[in-house]
Amino acid sequence: MKKKFEDTSLDELRAELKRLRENLCDLEDMHSFTFGRTSVHIGAEKAQNMQREFEEECNEHSEKIAAVERLLKVKGKG
Repeated sequence: MKKKFEDTSLDELRAELKRLRENLCDLEDMHSFTFGRTSVHIGAEKAQNMQREFEEECNEHSEKIAAVERLLKVKGKG
């Protein structure tokens, strides 16, 4: 992650951070809708797999967000 953004401008990093946060929000909304607002039957195994995938994707997005935030702090001071 750091290597990918080393030569990225502050504006580009801010845009990437915004994009990542929006993607995470969309992912959370979709998950909430699927598991909280619908009456569609989902088998237990399928639900567990979907939950695991959701958690993995959220973790990936959160890690990327944290990495971009760290770079913004470093570049902002430099």
